[in-house]
Amino acid sequence: MLMIELNLATRKISTKLSAFVMGIVNATPDSFFNKSRGGIELAQRLIDEGADLLDLGAESTRPGSEYVSEEEELKRLIPLIEKIRAKSNIPISIDTRKFNVMKAAYEAGANILNDISALEDEPRLCDFCVQTKIPVILMHKRGNPGTMQKNTVYADCFSEVNDYLIERAAFAEKSGIEADKIILDPGIGFGKNAHDNFELIRRCGELAAGKYKVLMALSRKTCIGEATGRPVEERLYGTLAADMIAVQKGASMIRVHDVKEAVDTLKVLKACNNIE
Repeated sequence: MLMIELNLATRKISTKLSAFVMGIVNATPDSFFNKSRGGIELAQRLIDEGADLLDLGAESTRPGSEYVSEEEELKRLIPLIEKIRAKSNIPISIDTRKFNVMKAAYEAGANILNDISALEDEPRLCDFCVQTKIPVILMHKRGNPGTMQKNTVYADCFSEVNDYLIERAAFAEKSGIEADKIILDPGIGFGKNAHDNFELIRRCGELAAGKYKVLMALSRKTCIGEATGRPVEERLYGTLAADMIAVQKGASMIRVHDVKEAVDTLKVLKACNNIE
């Protein structure tokens, strides 16, 4: 039976399902889905529901949001990591663009860097990943959260996103990050319209010709609402459909608010694939 594996700095994690499930914990007051905001109680619930990893963020990157200070990120993140580590050894990804935040988070027990700037905003993060041997998620975006949805026109969105991610992955590898520790994220909703978002979902397995793992962060996003006509609170079923399409097309990790439901759909997909 095939397993998906990810090498962390000092250990390897694996799943017998078709993708890793990454649960979202936002230590923020303004993330677009308010049920994703929380602390140790939310983290523990997602662990109990079967998350393979947790993704902690202390700076909202929803459209229209503003970046927060390093001090504020640290104040929100470090106590939460320490509380999780007192209870669980689950891998923790940190959604940050800042070197000092990632360094402190790593020292508190974090395992993965999730950088929406794909190592562009803070070059020291690349050397840090090399030295610590932690995996890194490289995401495509255009502009910043305050401006990104004001410029969503591309000549060929998939090709432009693909070229950018190939370039950033090549930079990471040339700097010394191992290929099996590079994860690509096409940045659904980060400076793209609905049509382009759905093309990226449908073709996610083609990114970098399948050389790297692909993370899809689709949970309850605007394009799901545009397809279904549902507000964010009612986008669970649309999200599950999008996630399963992405997994079948080649995604090896899904970042979700609703862990239990995502795990169940992956178990059904596994059962279907096991029928000969």
